[in-house]
Amino acid sequence: MNIYDFEVIDNHGKPVSLKKYEGNVLLVVNTATKCGLTPQYSALQALYDEFHGKGFEILDFPCNQFLEQAPGTDEQIEGFCTLNYGTTFPRFSKIEVNGDHTAPLYVWLKGQAQEAKRDDAAIAFEKKVAPLTQWNRPQDIKWNFGKFLVDRTGKVVAQYSPAYSLDTIKQDIGVIVG
Repeated sequence: MNIYDFEVIDNHGKPVSLKKYEGNVLLVVNTATKCGLTPQYSALQALYDEFHGKGFEILDFPCNQFLEQAPGTDEQIEGFCTLNYGTTFPRFSKIEVNGDHTAPLYVWLKGQAQEAKRDDAAIAFEKKVAPLTQWNRPQDIKWNFGKFLVDRTGKVVAQYSPAYSLDTIKQDIGVIVG
């Protein structure tokens, strides 16, 4: 099994096979619109602008599991992101990334990834948010804006904490995109 075997729901309620993205480098992100990390949308859009023409996609999955920081409908979230951050990368329907109702894609992603990229800032961030969330098992997504980097073959090559440096992620993407 690989990432291309999954079907997800887009933010208009339509099923989308991830086979559509086969051969691309993917950054899969769980996002939120009312989080202190929401300004990461600007940096994500900059990554998308820089690498999209070279076979790079960002797949945005809003998630309301962290202090309900992704309120609203899929349509409202799309409007907020487009208006405030000018995002143009694909956004999907709101999902759960932890717990009994974890989206199948995220069950698979978490099963494939090791926390391969960690720095002091990421570790400190995780300690800071730990008291705010019930998601403290090693495999749990810790907060909004957790990221998975997937290579062109559909293999998860890195999982990044929400606070991990986007500049370093950019370097990692550049190496894989070529």
